[in-house]
Amino acid sequence: MKVLLFGKNGQVGWELQRSLAPLGELVALDRHSTDFCGDLANLDGIRETVQKVRPQVIVNAAAYTAVDKAESDTATAHAVNAEAPGVLAEAASAAGAWLLHYSTDYVFDGSGDKPWEETDPTGPLSVYGRTKLEGEQRIAARCAQHMILRTSWVYAARGGNFAKTMLRLAAERDRLTVVSDQFGAPTGADLLADVTAHMLRSALAGSAAGFAGTYHVAAAGETSWHGYARFVLECAAKGGKALRASPDAVDPVATSAFPTPAVRPHNSRLNTSKLRGAFGLRLPAWQQGVARMLAEIT
Repeated sequence: MKVLLFGKNGQVGWELQRSLAPLGELVALDRHSTDFCGDLANLDGIRETVQKVRPQVIVNAAAYTAVDKAESDTATAHAVNAEAPGVLAEAASAAGAWLLHYSTDYVFDGSGDKPWEETDPTGPLSVYGRTKLEGEQRIAARCAQHMILRTSWVYAARGGNFAKTMLRLAAERDRLTVVSDQFGAPTGADLLADVTAHMLRSALAGSAAGFAGTYHVAAAGETSWHGYARFVLECAAKGGKALRASPDAVDPVATSAFPTPAVRPHNSRLNTSKLRGAFGLRLPAWQQGVARMLAEIT
């Protein structure tokens, strides 16, 4: 069996190279790949890649994720986040392959304080959110064997992340100011990759009717960016890391204090009941994954 992965060097894509390897022969691409086209902005190229590789599974971990830049670079964001998933869906359907694609809580309007369910009305506030939602819609319309995973607040030990930024700033400053009115669950790329592999194994052994659809996946629990920052500094302090700013020196502030081109949702909570019930999974608390990541990077 062949598994075709797009976005191999992103946070989730890097972990997927590990988790998907036991499923079969893995063809992993990014936009700089030369053997096959992995650039989602090249619609003809990715269609040709699927035709040549002839995979049984396609996993799309590539996306245009520069949320603020997307507000002005609308055409590229639309091509990568909306048009390309539609092309992959058509190609997957023609090949009889499963397509697993990642989406985001940004498809919702961020209102309220109730965790979003898969069936809740969408209402994206940004170009990024709108293009990701259109990508979902194109996949659902063009490929029966699809699974869309909406997630949020993704981090990884590899590359930059919020925790690393907080540690750097806490080493440089006496006090930090962090947004306290956005809520979600920090979710590790390693957790997403492992859940993905489990879902695909189940789907390949079952039927499209049983597993196809949209699912929410995030670590258990919730926090604010302010609470996240305090937890990071608490873990660092317990580990003996020298910091100028203590957890008590993290001041809460409203989102309005940091204006951005793209509107951030206040409520990024995701209800994962459907995923846990369908695949028999238990999702660990967000603190567990963050603490493990911090142990790896510090």
